[in-house]
Amino acid sequence: MNEQVLTVGEAHALIAAALTASDTSVENADAVARALVGAELVGQGGHGLRRVPAYAAQARAGKVKGHAAVRAERVRPGAVKIDAGFGFAYPALELANAQLAEMAPRQGIAIAGIRRSHHAGVAGLAVEALAARGLVALMFANAPAAMAPWGGRRPLFGTDPIAFACPSEGGDPIVVDVSLSKVARGKIMAANQKGEAIPEGWALDADGRPTTDAKAALSGTMIPLGDAKGTALALMVELLCAGLTGANYGYEQTSFFDAAGDPPGTGQAIIAIDPGVFGAHALARFAEMADQIAGSAGARVPGHRRIALRERLTADGIAVEQALIDEIGAISAA
Repeated sequence: MNEQVLTVGEAHALIAAALTASDTSVENADAVARALVGAELVGQGGHGLRRVPAYAAQARAGKVKGHAAVRAERVRPGAVKIDAGFGFAYPALELANAQLAEMAPRQGIAIAGIRRSHHAGVAGLAVEALAARGLVALMFANAPAAMAPWGGRRPLFGTDPIAFACPSEGGDPIVVDVSLSKVARGKIMAANQKGEAIPEGWALDADGRPTTDAKAALSGTMIPLGDAKGTALALMVELLCAGLTGANYGYEQTSFFDAAGDPPGTGQAIIAIDPGVFGAHALARFAEMADQIAGSAGARVPGHRRIALRERLTADGIAVEQALIDEIGAISAA
């Protein structure tokens, strides 16, 4: 495979240039580039540079508003409403985190509800950023319908990630980041772009049959994590991200993968908690649990592998297929 190694700065510049050439403001393009490079650095390439061609096409078509100005309204002492303005999710997520970092230490707990949003990428990055500010954080994000209720055939729920992070005394944060499908849909998108088959057990085709064809999987439904339990959790995420915030449910959204139709209008909900709210013991207790996991043969603390990977790739660079670099570069040159 023909690859080129990009520095973090080069990858950021490549993304930002493609987006600014696609009717996106410099500020919004920078926020998107930070998130996509962040995804690459934790090994989540399906949420990284591979998203740029679709993002750019959607910005040019107006399906995502590249010049959207995100707005925040504090509707309660511990609640902030974020309107992403049908723009990219990442500027809204950054504003939500800035608001929560002010509110949670004062209130003990605070919530941000984001509406009229877009693809939220690697949810673990948003909560890890709050953990870096000393807060415990939970994030829920909905997405275009890709999973059916258990026993049903019609997709109603997105793959709907759930993420959690907390700081740990004297160590790296603990980060949990799971998609409620068996795998993130971005992995199937990446396989389709590469012309590769997917493992059986990831998805069903449009007729509800197991498939290893990535293109057929994108037209079908994802298999939920934990069977009926996964779809129950997806229902919870949809209610928090859309029923609560006023965003679109997954079945009301258009695709993240093409430029057709109206903006998807997704929703995200982020909860931040001051770890000192019940006393000064929390960070030490978090560290104690992390130590117990790390001391178990064959086990690893969630989030620690990705932190090590980020450090390595930041130093050594990100390997990217030359064909993808060329495709993104052509967007800027058009």
